[in-house]
Amino acid sequence: MLEASNNNELPTIPGKRYFTIGEVSELCAVKPHVLRYWEQEFPQLKPIKRRGNRRYYQRQDVILIRQIRSLLYEQGFTIGGARQRLSGEDLRDDANMSQQIIRQLRVELEEIQEILRR
Repeated sequence: MLEASNNNELPTIPGKRYFTIGEVSELCAVKPHVLRYWEQEFPQLKPIKRRGNRRYYQRQDVILIRQIRSLLYEQGFTIGGARQRLSGEDLRDDANMSQQIIRQLRVELEEIQEILRR
């Protein structure tokens, strides 16, 4: 779903288990209040809430947010259109998400390999 040009503009997703809303905001180039609004509009986006109602996003949440961002900002979808697109592509989204995670892991492993070669 994300185009290659969009992936190059956004920073690499670190190999962490959980991300705060501030970290996700930087990783996806979206302000925190927009992320909170998208949680209301997209049922697929459900970060874990812990102490003090703090949000913790997982890697698949970050990838989903990047997909939503691409649909809205790059492809010109409305919120409703993006919601329909995401809900209609659940099976393909799983495959795309898996492919994106594999690509991300490959990039991270290549970076580690380069560091170890030095």
